[in-house]
Amino acid sequence: MSQEDITQIRVGNSPVGIIGIENVMVDMSKEYAERPDDEVGDELVKRLSKKNYIPERVKPDYAKSFLREFKKFLGKPYEEEVSEGVEIKILGPGCVQCDGLEQTLMQVMAEINLIADIEHVRDIKEIGKYGVMGSPALLINGKVKSVGKVPHKAKIKEWLTEAQS
Repeated sequence: MSQEDITQIRVGNSPVGIIGIENVMVDMSKEYAERPDDEVGDELVKRLSKKNYIPERVKPDYAKSFLREFKKFLGKPYEEEVSEGVEIKILGPGCVQCDGLEQTLMQVMAEINLIADIEHVRDIKEIGKYGVMGSPALLINGKVKSVGKVPHKAKIKEWLTEAQS
């Protein structure tokens, strides 16, 4: 299995890696594009359960998240899942600077006792969607804070403390 086979999506407040979601969406795009949301969500769960463990009690949450991703894929309007707490994204292919930024973020989070979602986006196509022209880039709660360098630890601490309040 290659890295491209796994796509990270948000289910509730948690980022979850899903195997094969892109292939399933391609397969379903024509036949299910105009079907009712509940039918599409159920079919996505059914198909994706073949390669992913989805506990019975959270299947409705997964169906909602899969449906959101399917609508995004089709270019239809969708309701974005609102995250509670601080959401951090590092955009960069995994170079020394990108990995250094991730480590610095984790150190600062430990120092200020911050619980947050950190996502390191390494896929160049996905990074392009954010419109940043350098790496590493740091986004906190959807706002670009830094591009092309690793900010000083004090500045990161200031941004995270501000985002926490």
